[in-house]
Amino acid sequence: MAAYLCPPAVIHGEHSVQTSEIVAEVRDRHPHAAWAPRIDGIAASTGIESRGWMLPLQAAVAPGDGGALGAAGVGPAREALVREGFGEQEADRVIAALEAVPAPQTVQERTAPAWEAVQSYGERAARGALQIAGLDVADVDCLITSNSTTPALPGLDVALANRLPLRGDAMLLPAAQWACVAGTRSLALAADLVAADPDRVVLVVISEALSTTYQPADDTLESLIVRLLFADTAVAAVVTGRPRRESVLRLDAAWHHTLPGTQDLHRLQTRADGTHFVMDRRGPRAVQETVTAMWEWLRARYGDDPTAWHPDLLLAHPGGTRVLEYMEQTMPDEWPSGLLEYSRDSYTSGNRGGAAVFDILRRAHDAGQKAGSRAVLYAAAPGLTATALEGEWL
Repeated sequence: MAAYLCPPAVIHGEHSVQTSEIVAEVRDRHPHAAWAPRIDGIAASTGIESRGWMLPLQAAVAPGDGGALGAAGVGPAREALVREGFGEQEADRVIAALEAVPAPQTVQERTAPAWEAVQSYGERAARGALQIAGLDVADVDCLITSNSTTPALPGLDVALANRLPLRGDAMLLPAAQWACVAGTRSLALAADLVAADPDRVVLVVISEALSTTYQPADDTLESLIVRLLFADTAVAAVVTGRPRRESVLRLDAAWHHTLPGTQDLHRLQTRADGTHFVMDRRGPRAVQETVTAMWEWLRARYGDDPTAWHPDLLLAHPGGTRVLEYMEQTMPDEWPSGLLEYSRDSYTSGNRGGAAVFDILRRAHDAGQKAGSRAVLYAAAPGLTATALEGEWL
């Protein structure tokens, strides 16, 4: 495999949103929800006090521009009232009252500014990654992008090809539905591309506005948890087929795994008021199954002397604290503690979805790692599908 990864650029959401702000907004909006008396404990259990968003909290909770009449329109509404016996003046008063009732934002009102932010953040991350790698935009042969939260066509790949701009013959490979697995799967694909042509330069960009899943009207417990978990981040990194002075990690092997019959456990749904992230309580257990399968892959890879080998770094997308706890519980007893240090550190400021692994990798790099250290990168996503990579720190 032998692909070489330069340090990633990480652009965090610039608007700091405190957990206390979210709790206050939700408590005010849903005072009679079944979980309302427990909201402080639920918020504290996430371990997240603040997260960065590309847009401020107000952008998510503000009413839409239209009134309660919505698509019905003033004319048809007045005609209906008159048919029911209302006088002209009475009908006008009813229409005025309805127009004064705030309506939720439409999908367009919610998504359009987020999509613009995703592009802007993605461009900044891309330029940062190229600068880190000591390369120019003209050096990029292939661009891999992932963006699941603000669907658009053309997508982030074409947007960045124009914004940077890339050469006209650069290969564009968009992946709109990788979601949380984008970090590891994009690197696995990049490694395959440079294996086919070692002179190829691949730029990976992941930009996610997960805050678009914050839905004020939703009063389910799952929606509360979604509000508390997600952060917005754009990341980018360069992968090459030959080592560069700037390379920090050699990727040696990749593994993929999909659990049948689990496609409904975690999913995005587009409704009238925007994008909802729907969670099933069985999800963490299914994710744990992919962790167990990954351990088996590593055991088979080092089966000749399994007790003598262990990763020095485990850079795992922290979908939640339960997954990290399960990873620690099921690791071989001989493995050292603290392998998930950087994953836990990343999670304290939110779940970054597909950008998480790059953020965790950057934290490990900034802390300084010994050459020869073995690293395992892991992520799982709705599907449920997982990808892991194994390599060596340079």
